[in-house]
Amino acid sequence: MVNKAHMKTAYGYFKWAFIVTFLGLILSFWLGWSYSGTMAGALSFLLIGTVLAVLEISLSFDNAIVNANKLKEMTPIWRQRFLTWGILIAVFGMRIVFPLAIVAIAAKIGPWSAISLAATQPQEYARIINEAHLSIAAFGGTFLMMVGLTYFIDEHKEIDWLCSVERRLRSCASIRGLEIALVLMIVMGFASALPSPDDRTFLFAALWGLLTFTAVDTLGHILDAQQQTNAAVRAGGLGAFLYLEVLDASFSFDGVIGAFALTKNLFLIAIGLGIGAMYVRSMTIMLVEKQTLSQFRYLEHGAFYSILALSIIMFAQSMWHIPEVITGLLGAGLIGLSLYSSIRYNKMREREGVKV
Repeated sequence: MVNKAHMKTAYGYFKWAFIVTFLGLILSFWLGWSYSGTMAGALSFLLIGTVLAVLEISLSFDNAIVNANKLKEMTPIWRQRFLTWGILIAVFGMRIVFPLAIVAIAAKIGPWSAISLAATQPQEYARIINEAHLSIAAFGGTFLMMVGLTYFIDEHKEIDWLCSVERRLRSCASIRGLEIALVLMIVMGFASALPSPDDRTFLFAALWGLLTFTAVDTLGHILDAQQQTNAAVRAGGLGAFLYLEVLDASFSFDGVIGAFALTKNLFLIAIGLGIGAMYVRSMTIMLVEKQTLSQFRYLEHGAFYSILALSIIMFAQSMWHIPEVITGLLGAGLIGLSLYSSIRYNKMREREGVKV
Protein backbone atom coordinates (compact mmCIF):
# COMPACT_ATOMS: atom_id res chain seq x y z
CA MET A 1 0.00 0.00 0.00
CA VAL A 2 1.38 3.40 -1.03
CA ASN A 3 1.98 5.83 1.81
CA LYS A 4 -0.34 8.80 1.20
CA ALA A 5 2.01 11.16 3.05
CA HIS A 6 4.73 10.51 0.46
CA MET A 7 2.26 11.07 -2.42
CA LYS A 8 1.18 14.45 -1.06
CA THR A 9 2.57 17.32 -3.11
CA ALA A 10 4.20 20.49 -1.83
CA TYR A 11 1.00 22.36 -2.75
CA GLY A 12 -0.95 19.93 -0.56
CA TYR A 13 1.14 20.85 2.45
CA PHE A 14 1.21 24.60 1.78
CA LYS A 15 -2.33 25.07 0.44
CA TRP A 16 -3.66 26.77 3.56
CA ALA A 17 -0.49 28.84 3.90
CA PHE A 18 -1.04 30.10 0.34
CA ILE A 19 -4.68 30.91 1.09
CA VAL A 20 -3.76 32.80 4.28
CA THR A 21 -1.02 34.64 2.37
CA PHE A 22 -3.50 35.77 -0.30
CA LEU A 23 -6.07 36.92 2.26
CA GLY A 24 -3.42 38.47 4.50
CA LEU A 25 -1.88 40.55 1.71
CA ILE A 26 -5.33 41.77 0.64
CA LEU A 27 -5.99 42.75 4.25
CA SER A 28 -2.61 44.52 4.44
CA PHE A 29 -3.48 46.54 1.34
CA TRP A 30 -6.91 47.42 2.76
CA LEU A 31 -5.37 48.37 6.11
CA GLY A 32 -2.92 50.71 4.39
CA TRP A 33 -5.71 52.29 2.40
CA SER A 34 -7.80 52.74 5.57
CA TYR A 35 -4.97 54.50 7.41
CA SER A 36 -3.64 56.65 4.55
CA GLY A 37 -6.41 56.91 1.98
CA THR A 38 -3.78 56.77 -0.77
CA MET A 39 -2.53 54.11 -3.17
CA ALA A 40 1.05 54.77 -2.02
CA GLY A 41 0.10 54.09 1.61
CA ALA A 42 -1.76 50.91 0.67
CA LEU A 43 1.17 49.62 -1.39
CA SER A 44 3.55 50.49 1.46
CA PHE A 45 1.51 48.37 3.89
CA LEU A 46 1.38 45.56 1.32
CA LEU A 47 5.17 45.60 0.94
CA ILE A 48 5.78 45.68 4.71
CA GLY A 49 3.33 42.81 5.25
CA THR A 50 5.22 40.76 2.65
CA VAL A 51 8.61 41.53 4.22
CA LEU A 52 7.30 40.62 7.69
CA ALA A 53 6.05 37.26 6.41
CA VAL A 54 9.43 36.51 4.79
CA LEU A 55 11.22 37.62 7.97
CA GLU A 56 9.13 35.27 10.11
CA ILE A 57 9.71 32.34 7.74
CA SER A 58 13.48 32.92 7.64
CA LEU A 59 13.66 33.13 11.44
CA SER A 60 11.54 30.01 11.92
CA PHE A 61 13.23 27.30 9.85
CA ASP A 62 14.81 25.92 13.01
CA ASN A 63 11.49 26.22 14.85
CA ALA A 64 9.80 23.97 12.27
CA ILE A 65 12.58 21.37 12.51
CA VAL A 66 12.51 21.28 16.31
CA ASN A 67 8.70 21.08 16.27
CA ALA A 68 8.87 18.16 13.83
CA ASN A 69 11.42 16.37 16.01
CA LYS A 70 9.07 16.56 19.01
CA LEU A 71 5.88 15.88 17.06
CA LYS A 72 7.12 12.56 15.71
CA GLU A 73 7.17 11.30 19.32
CA MET A 74 3.68 12.60 20.14
CA THR A 75 0.48 10.58 19.95
CA PRO A 76 -1.69 11.34 16.87
CA ILE A 77 -4.37 13.12 18.90
CA TRP A 78 -1.90 15.45 20.63
CA ARG A 79 -0.07 16.02 17.34
CA GLN A 80 -3.34 17.16 15.78
CA ARG A 81 -4.13 19.33 18.80
CA PHE A 82 -0.80 21.10 18.45
CA LEU A 83 -1.28 21.65 14.72
CA THR A 84 -4.74 23.16 15.31
CA TRP A 85 -4.85 24.76 18.77
CA GLY A 86 -1.12 25.36 18.73
CA ILE A 87 -1.23 27.43 15.54
CA LEU A 88 -4.09 29.51 16.95
CA ILE A 89 -2.03 30.19 20.07
CA ALA A 90 1.02 30.97 17.92
CA VAL A 91 -0.80 33.40 15.62
CA PHE A 92 -3.25 35.07 17.98
CA GLY A 93 -1.46 34.53 21.29
CA MET A 94 2.13 35.46 20.44
CA ARG A 95 1.50 37.83 17.54
CA ILE A 96 -1.43 39.79 19.04
CA VAL A 97 -2.08 39.03 22.73
CA PHE A 98 1.60 38.96 23.76
CA PRO A 99 2.49 42.48 22.49
CA LEU A 100 -0.76 43.83 23.96
CA ALA A 101 0.00 42.18 27.31
CA ILE A 102 3.46 43.78 27.40
CA VAL A 103 1.98 47.24 26.84
CA ALA A 104 -0.86 46.67 29.31
CA ILE A 105 1.57 45.58 32.06
CA ALA A 106 4.24 48.19 31.31
CA ALA A 107 1.80 51.09 31.01
CA LYS A 108 -0.47 49.74 33.77
CA ILE A 109 -3.56 49.97 31.59
CA GLY A 110 -6.33 47.53 30.67
CA PRO A 111 -6.26 45.31 27.56
CA TRP A 112 -8.87 47.40 25.74
CA SER A 113 -6.87 50.54 26.44
CA ALA A 114 -3.80 48.77 25.05
CA ILE A 115 -5.71 47.95 21.85
CA SER A 116 -6.86 51.56 21.61
CA LEU A 117 -3.27 52.72 22.14
CA ALA A 118 -2.04 50.42 19.37
CA ALA A 119 -4.69 51.69 16.98
CA THR A 120 -4.52 55.41 17.74
CA GLN A 121 -0.98 55.99 19.09
CA PRO A 122 1.30 53.44 17.37
CA GLN A 123 4.48 55.40 18.15
CA GLU A 124 3.77 55.37 21.90
CA TYR A 125 2.80 51.71 21.68
CA ALA A 126 6.11 50.86 19.98
CA ARG A 127 8.04 52.87 22.58
CA ILE A 128 6.57 50.78 25.40
CA ILE A 129 7.34 47.56 23.52
CA ASN A 130 10.96 48.63 22.96
CA GLU A 131 11.38 49.44 26.65
CA ALA A 132 10.40 45.85 27.47
CA HIS A 133 12.93 44.46 24.99
CA LEU A 134 15.64 43.84 27.60
CA SER A 135 13.46 41.50 29.66
CA ILE A 136 12.16 39.71 26.57
CA ALA A 137 15.68 39.16 25.22
CA ALA A 138 16.92 37.79 28.55
CA PHE A 139 13.94 35.47 29.05
CA GLY A 140 13.85 34.16 25.48
CA GLY A 141 17.62 33.83 25.17
CA THR A 142 17.88 31.80 28.38
CA PHE A 143 15.04 29.48 27.43
CA LEU A 144 16.42 28.85 23.93
CA MET A 145 19.96 28.30 25.20
CA MET A 146 18.67 25.65 27.59
CA VAL A 147 16.84 23.97 24.69
CA GLY A 148 20.00 23.88 22.59
CA LEU A 149 22.39 22.72 25.31
CA THR A 150 19.98 20.04 26.56
CA TYR A 151 20.00 18.54 23.07
CA PHE A 152 23.80 18.37 22.81
CA ILE A 153 24.57 17.46 26.44
CA ASP A 154 22.76 14.13 26.23
CA GLU A 155 24.43 10.76 26.79
CA HIS A 156 21.74 9.05 24.68
CA LYS A 157 22.51 11.16 21.61
CA GLU A 158 23.99 8.82 18.99
CA ILE A 159 24.72 10.97 15.92
CA ASP A 160 27.32 13.76 15.82
CA TRP A 161 27.73 16.36 13.09
CA LEU A 162 30.61 18.51 14.39
CA CYS A 163 32.19 15.54 16.09
CA SER A 164 34.98 17.24 18.05
CA VAL A 165 32.50 19.58 19.75
CA GLU A 166 29.53 17.28 20.15
CA ARG A 167 31.46 14.29 21.48
CA ARG A 168 32.96 16.46 24.21
CA LEU A 169 29.54 17.80 25.17
CA ARG A 170 28.03 14.32 25.15
CA SER A 171 30.86 12.99 27.33
CA CYS A 172 29.98 15.64 29.94
CA ALA A 173 26.34 14.55 30.17
CA SER A 174 26.99 12.72 33.42
CA ILE A 175 27.83 16.04 35.14
CA ARG A 176 24.57 16.95 36.81
CA GLY A 177 23.22 20.41 35.98
CA LEU A 178 26.07 21.26 33.58
CA GLU A 179 23.81 23.01 31.05
CA ILE A 180 22.26 25.13 33.82
CA ALA A 181 25.71 26.13 35.07
CA LEU A 182 26.85 27.08 31.55
CA VAL A 183 23.74 29.20 30.94
CA LEU A 184 24.11 30.95 34.30
CA MET A 185 27.76 31.74 33.55
CA ILE A 186 26.81 33.34 30.22
CA VAL A 187 23.89 35.21 31.79
CA MET A 188 26.15 36.56 34.55
CA GLY A 189 28.69 37.65 31.94
CA PHE A 190 26.14 39.69 29.99
CA ALA A 191 24.51 41.05 33.17
CA SER A 192 27.89 42.27 34.49
CA ALA A 193 28.43 44.22 31.25
CA LEU A 194 25.14 46.09 31.60
CA PRO A 195 24.74 49.29 33.61
CA SER A 196 22.53 49.48 36.69
CA PRO A 197 19.57 48.93 36.90
CA ASP A 198 19.52 47.12 33.52
CA ASP A 199 21.73 44.38 34.97
CA ARG A 200 19.12 43.46 37.59
CA THR A 201 16.30 43.54 35.02
CA PHE A 202 18.28 41.28 32.68
CA LEU A 203 19.22 38.85 35.44
CA PHE A 204 15.68 38.66 36.84
CA ALA A 205 14.15 37.93 33.41
CA ALA A 206 16.86 35.36 32.62
CA LEU A 207 16.15 33.51 35.88
CA TRP A 208 12.47 33.39 34.94
CA GLY A 209 13.46 31.93 31.58
CA LEU A 210 15.51 29.26 33.33
CA LEU A 211 12.70 28.47 35.79
CA THR A 212 10.17 28.27 32.95
CA PHE A 213 12.29 25.80 31.02
CA THR A 214 12.87 23.71 34.13
CA ALA A 215 9.16 23.72 35.01
CA VAL A 216 8.04 22.73 31.51
CA ASP A 217 10.75 20.07 31.18
CA THR A 218 9.92 18.63 34.61
CA LEU A 219 6.21 18.57 33.83
CA GLY A 220 6.92 16.72 30.60
CA HIS A 221 8.93 14.07 32.45
CA ILE A 222 6.22 13.66 35.10
CA LEU A 223 3.51 13.23 32.48
CA ASP A 224 5.65 10.81 30.50
CA ALA A 225 6.26 8.75 33.66
CA GLN A 226 2.51 8.41 34.17
CA GLN A 227 1.86 6.88 30.76
CA GLN A 228 1.72 3.35 32.11
CA THR A 229 -0.84 4.11 34.80
CA ASN A 230 -2.95 6.87 33.31
CA ALA A 231 -4.38 6.32 29.86
CA ALA A 232 -5.56 9.92 29.65
CA VAL A 233 -2.02 11.25 29.75
CA ARG A 234 0.21 9.63 27.16
CA ALA A 235 3.91 10.03 26.40
CA GLY A 236 4.43 12.91 24.08
CA GLY A 237 1.04 14.28 25.08
CA LEU A 238 0.27 17.27 27.30
CA GLY A 239 3.87 17.67 28.46
CA ALA A 240 5.20 17.81 24.91
CA PHE A 241 2.36 20.15 23.89
CA LEU A 242 3.23 22.63 26.66
CA TYR A 243 6.93 22.35 25.84
CA LEU A 244 6.31 23.16 22.18
CA GLU A 245 4.05 26.09 23.03
CA VAL A 246 6.65 27.71 25.30
CA LEU A 247 9.36 26.95 22.74
CA ASP A 248 7.32 28.56 19.96
CA ALA A 249 6.77 31.58 22.19
CA SER A 250 10.53 31.92 22.72
CA PHE A 251 11.15 31.74 18.99
CA SER A 252 8.48 34.38 18.44
CA PHE A 253 10.04 36.96 20.77
CA ASP A 254 12.71 37.93 18.26
CA GLY A 255 10.30 38.22 15.34
CA VAL A 256 7.72 40.24 17.26
CA ILE A 257 10.25 42.74 18.58
CA GLY A 258 12.10 42.92 15.25
CA ALA A 259 8.86 43.65 13.43
CA PHE A 260 8.61 47.01 15.18
CA ALA A 261 11.72 48.09 13.28
CA LEU A 262 9.64 47.91 10.10
CA THR A 263 6.27 49.20 11.29
CA LYS A 264 4.60 50.43 14.47
CA ASN A 265 1.17 49.12 13.40
CA LEU A 266 0.20 46.15 15.60
CA PHE A 267 -2.40 44.88 13.16
CA LEU A 268 -0.01 44.86 10.21
CA ILE A 269 2.55 43.04 12.38
CA ALA A 270 -0.07 40.44 13.31
CA ILE A 271 -0.95 39.90 9.63
CA GLY A 272 2.64 39.59 8.43
CA LEU A 273 3.86 37.35 11.24
CA GLY A 274 0.63 35.33 11.10
CA ILE A 275 1.31 34.53 7.44
CA GLY A 276 4.81 33.39 8.38
CA ALA A 277 3.45 31.23 11.22
CA MET A 278 1.22 29.37 8.75
CA TYR A 279 4.28 28.44 6.67
CA VAL A 280 6.04 27.19 9.80
CA ARG A 281 3.02 24.96 10.49
CA SER A 282 3.05 23.65 6.91
CA MET A 283 6.79 22.97 7.02
CA THR A 284 6.38 21.16 10.34
CA ILE A 285 3.66 18.86 8.96
CA MET A 286 5.71 18.11 5.84
CA LEU A 287 8.82 17.28 7.89
CA VAL A 288 6.84 14.88 10.08
CA GLU A 289 4.84 13.10 7.36
CA LYS A 290 7.70 12.78 4.88
CA GLN A 291 10.12 11.78 7.68
CA THR A 292 12.59 14.34 6.39
CA LEU A 293 14.60 14.37 9.61
CA SER A 294 15.41 10.68 9.24
CA GLN A 295 16.38 11.19 5.58
CA PHE A 296 18.79 14.03 6.33
CA ARG A 297 21.10 12.91 9.10
CA TYR A 298 22.39 16.28 10.31
CA LEU A 299 19.41 18.57 9.66
CA GLU A 300 18.28 18.42 13.28
CA HIS A 301 21.79 19.33 14.44
CA GLY A 302 21.76 22.44 12.27
CA ALA A 303 18.46 23.51 13.82
CA PHE A 304 19.80 23.23 17.36
CA TYR A 305 23.02 25.07 16.47
CA SER A 306 20.75 27.75 15.03
CA ILE A 307 18.86 27.86 18.34
CA LEU A 308 22.10 28.37 20.25
CA ALA A 309 23.13 31.12 17.85
CA LEU A 310 19.74 32.81 18.24
CA SER A 311 20.02 32.67 22.03
CA ILE A 312 23.42 34.41 21.92
CA ILE A 313 22.03 37.03 19.53
CA MET A 314 19.10 37.70 21.87
CA PHE A 315 21.53 38.19 24.76
CA ALA A 316 23.71 40.46 22.59
CA GLN A 317 20.67 42.56 21.66
CA SER A 318 20.58 43.71 25.28
CA MET A 319 23.63 45.84 24.42
CA TRP A 320 23.66 46.30 20.64
CA HIS A 321 21.17 46.45 17.82
CA ILE A 322 21.53 43.42 15.58
CA PRO A 323 19.52 43.56 12.34
CA GLU A 324 16.94 40.78 12.01
CA VAL A 325 18.30 39.94 8.55
CA ILE A 326 21.56 38.80 10.21
CA THR A 327 19.62 36.55 12.58
CA GLY A 328 17.62 35.04 9.73
CA LEU A 329 20.64 34.51 7.47
CA LEU A 330 22.71 32.96 10.27
CA GLY A 331 19.97 30.48 11.15
CA ALA A 332 19.27 29.62 7.51
CA GLY A 333 23.02 29.28 6.87
CA LEU A 334 23.55 26.78 9.70
CA ILE A 335 20.57 24.72 8.58
CA GLY A 336 21.76 24.91 4.97
CA LEU A 337 25.22 23.62 5.97
CA SER A 338 23.68 20.74 7.91
CA LEU A 339 21.48 19.89 4.91
CA TYR A 340 24.54 19.95 2.62
CA SER A 341 26.44 17.65 5.01
CA SER A 342 23.45 15.30 5.14
CA ILE A 343 23.27 15.10 1.34
CA ARG A 344 27.01 14.42 1.14
CA TYR A 345 26.66 11.67 3.75
CA ASN A 346 23.77 10.07 1.83
CA LYS A 347 25.72 10.10 -1.44
CA MET A 348 28.76 8.58 0.27
CA ARG A 349 26.63 5.78 1.71
CA GLU A 350 25.04 5.16 -1.68
CA ARG A 351 28.48 4.80 -3.27
CA GLU A 352 29.29 2.24 -0.60
CA GLY A 353 26.13 0.34 -1.53
CA VAL A 354 24.31 1.10 1.72
CA LYS A 355 20.63 2.04 1.49
CA VAL A 356 20.00 5.35 3.28
